[in-house]
Amino acid sequence: MKQSTIFAVSSGQGKCGVAVVRVSGADAGVALQQMTGLRSLPKPRRALLKCLQDPENGEVLDKGLVLWFPGPHSFTGEDICEFQVHGGLAVVASILRVLGTLPNLRLAAPGEFTRRAFYNGKLDLTEAEGLSDLLSAETELQRKQAFLQTEGYLSNVYKEWKQILIRSLANLEAFIDFHESEDIDEKVIDTTVELIAQLQESIKKHLSDGNRGERLRNGVKAVILGETNVGKSSLINILCKRSVAIVTPIHGTTRDVLEVPLDIGGYPLILADTAGMRSDTVDVIEQEGIDRALKAYQSADLILLVMDANNYLFWHEKNPAGSLYDFVLSYVQKLKLADFLGNDTNSNLTFKKQCIIIVNKIDLIAEKDLAVFASFQNVISCKSLYGFTTLISSLTNELKLLCSEPSKDHPSMNQMRHREHLSKCVKYLDSFLSAKDRLADDTDLMAEKLRRSLRQLDKLTGTFTTEQLLDVIFKEFCIGK
Repeated sequence: MKQSTIFAVSSGQGKCGVAVVRVSGADAGVALQQMTGLRSLPKPRRALLKCLQDPENGEVLDKGLVLWFPGPHSFTGEDICEFQVHGGLAVVASILRVLGTLPNLRLAAPGEFTRRAFYNGKLDLTEAEGLSDLLSAETELQRKQAFLQTEGYLSNVYKEWKQILIRSLANLEAFIDFHESEDIDEKVIDTTVELIAQLQESIKKHLSDGNRGERLRNGVKAVILGETNVGKSSLINILCKRSVAIVTPIHGTTRDVLEVPLDIGGYPLILADTAGMRSDTVDVIEQEGIDRALKAYQSADLILLVMDANNYLFWHEKNPAGSLYDFVLSYVQKLKLADFLGNDTNSNLTFKKQCIIIVNKIDLIAEKDLAVFASFQNVISCKSLYGFTTLISSLTNELKLLCSEPSKDHPSMNQMRHREHLSKCVKYLDSFLSAKDRLADDTDLMAEKLRRSLRQLDKLTGTFTTEQLLDVIFKEFCIGK
């Protein structure tokens, strides 16, 4: 059935220097000729400067570049034309208005250009998701991960697994059809089991990546914790390079969880400032803030544990033989985070979550006492900005551990949808391998387990999918893409 021809602004919304209006579909060439007055279509992929006009009255709307991309060698696989015009709101509105009056043309729905590219085999579902992430990327490493996905590196991994499954299933089908009438090597069963075992191991390894791809896509959740008045709000203001939190010398100023997105070394960080923790408050609002801080701690990937340099110096003078572990243990217990430290029999400083210990207000410490802080890596002053270069470096290193760095050789999955399908795939492979001793006698049933496993991989790339799934994915795109 003939589809309607769609059009939209593909260069983003709002006033700009140049706007790109894209038209895709069977009548794209007709639209180009009617808008420009050309008797024949221009040479493909060559820019042509033309006046754009209203076909009804010949009024010139603007003067701009026209490009022609005949299908299937276009983004959508259909005939496409583009008008590169001045980006004023009135100019763009007039061109869209005129296009809307042409027969069989309508405004594109969100993601409809990419959806047509998917239907026409120009990209698979994982590549389409990568394109969506590329449009939404806010940091350098988010961009890199999304771009690798649009280029098919993640898709290639899934396709390789599919080929292994197809080969294994073909072996079983051949055994079912011909083992009684033809000379089929009995070793085909052993070969199939070996292939499936290797595939299962590869997928499980891919799933055990610690959700690094998802974190890079969605942002690492980090929370600043500490006692009242240790400088948590000052710290977040400096990292954000603007005043986002109120700073006063009064204890308990912060009452709620304040989240701010940051770009640290190309990694996305969602940093939360929290209420200072203390046990002697009688203020119900402050206590609610403390409870919310504890909830933020539970869901965080990274903890920034802030302490006052003077408080540590006072503790050290009272406990000269005490170790750093002893002080941090007493500090987290005071903050009601007794379960935060790992169980290390040698009293080494280990945490159940990744943590950066930050000692603030070093500017208030006398020079003769500075050596006491030699065991701390991140000693800072929010007043003089001392130590922030080291702190940013520590933050970047922690984020790299949590997200890793995208690479062609080890592409990361970054969608919960992928994890769900792969987990189901492994479930069917586990069922197959657990019953491998019955393979020769119950080959039909065992082949069905592989078919179901293959169907889950098909859903990843979109070879086997549903309209409902496509609606969920493509509705996240902007109009014009």
